Amino acid sequence: MSESMERAHETIHEAHHIASDPWARGTAVLVSFLAAALALAEIGGKSAQNAYLTDHIAVSDDWAFYQAKNLRSVILGNQAGLLESLPNASDAAIQTKVATARSEQARMRDEPGKDGMKQLAEQAERRKKERDHEFHRYHFYEYAAGALQISIVLASVSVVTRTRPLTIGAGVIGVAAGLLALGVALGMV
Repeated sequence: MSESMERAHETIHEAHHIASDPWARGTAVLVSFLAAALALAEIGGKSAQNAYLTDHIAVSDDWAFYQAKNLRSVILGNQAGLLESLPNASDAAIQTKVATARSEQARMRDEPGKDGMKQLAEQAERRKKERDHEFHRYHFYEYAAGALQISIVLASVSVVTRTRPLTIGAGVIGVAAGLLALGVALGMV
């Protein structure tokens, strides 16, 4: 028999031995479960990332609207001050314009049930908390995904090196990462 034929025969024999080894098959099943858990953690991470970006845009919009209202309020205040400094400020027409500007300025600052500056600031702060919560969820999913990737690598290496402690380590890390991802999904983390 030639040397290359002999090597091929040995490789086939070793592959058959690995395929019939229950430990190797169990490790292959472990890797498949870890891969499925990784896919779910990645889906959760992308969902949290999208929610974070959506909330971030909403917070930016709220503060931009707040700034626009603030600018209009400042202009109305300056308008009232300018009208009050006129020599004929005591005229009824001027006093009506001053009162209207001051009233409109007050409405810009606080308009219950609507979108006054006070309400916009409260809404932006609430959305900021939601955004930050989604940011933390995203990071926890990323930690879980990273740990699952490490556990898959360890389990794969354990088959090649035939080192069972690596398989056990991969399983422990995988279970911990899976529980972390589940805790994030259930809102426990």
